[in-house]
Amino acid sequence: MHFNTYGGNGAELAAALVNASDFSPAAVRETLTANAMWRTDVTPAQAAELAAWARRLAPVFGEPDLGVQVRLINELLEITASRPHISTHDGLEPHLHFFSTEADIVSRAKDTTAGGLAMAVCFSDGRRLGRCDRTGCETVYVDTSRNGRRRFCSLTCANRVNVAAHRARDVACRPCFG
Repeated sequence: MHFNTYGGNGAELAAALVNASDFSPAAVRETLTANAMWRTDVTPAQAAELAAWARRLAPVFGEPDLGVQVRLINELLEITASRPHISTHDGLEPHLHFFSTEADIVSRAKDTTAGGLAMAVCFSDGRRLGRCDRTGCETVYVDTSRNGRRRFCSLTCANRVNVAAHRARDVACRPCFG
């Protein structure tokens, strides 16, 4: 599934923040930059604020009840100062911005992630905002696969589950020699 640039980037940034374990200013700056944000310098206080925001984003991923998921995202949107507007800057085609260009990085990240999650739910009924099915793995992801049936955060987790299932079947099929 293809989300537009801001919806996809916002949802991917939300997943990256939820999955982050290091909220030092340098790590947060790297995460923001890797997810197409600009002016990404953050203070320790701003990094801590984004860590708290990540905890607010987390329940949206993997929520099986669309009504609950919509409510959670609407609560995020109420917190943000988002005022979506259409832009054609730098010769680009018209596209949505969820934030004021003058806003600080925390506001822009909150606006972008809440707006991106909203667009992801609207385009996919929420099924594309997943949480890894491997027991013990809490990694979240945005499913951009063609068929929308992704269940794991990575091939590593998928392989672990499939190998364990194969071994369990193999053990169950062996005759008991007692």
